[in-house]
Amino acid sequence: QVQLVESGGGLVQAGGSLRLSCAASGLTFNYYRMGWFRQAPEKEREFVARISPSGGGTYYADSAKGRFTISRDNAKNTVYLQMNSLKPEDTAVYYCAASSYGGTYYPNEYNFWGQGTQVTVSS
Repeated sequence: QVQLVESGGGLVQAGGSLRLSCAASGLTFNYYRMGWFRQAPEKEREFVARISPSGGGTYYADSAKGRFTISRDNAKNTVYLQMNSLKPEDTAVYYCAASSYGGTYYPNEYNFWGQGTQVTVSS
């Protein structure tokens, strides 16, 4: 059974930082592209960042460029999202997701999802 478990969310002031983690089990982790998405209340789930199976390739949404960094440790079956210079508009539930067929930025291209972790940025 595949499980993706996010952690690291919380409440932070604007300008602060958080590091999200997503621990994967039940899949061959280094076969999967991993992505981070977020969903704010009454909004659609949106792409944040993705990383290739080897970790050599990353891609970011414009809203994340220059502030967020996605990385992975295949030995630990874990993907990370370092978020710096956080803004109130970053407030959302953040989800990690795994794609076995090269998912890009559409949620339906990802096979497996975590339960999400809440990030709240106060002004």
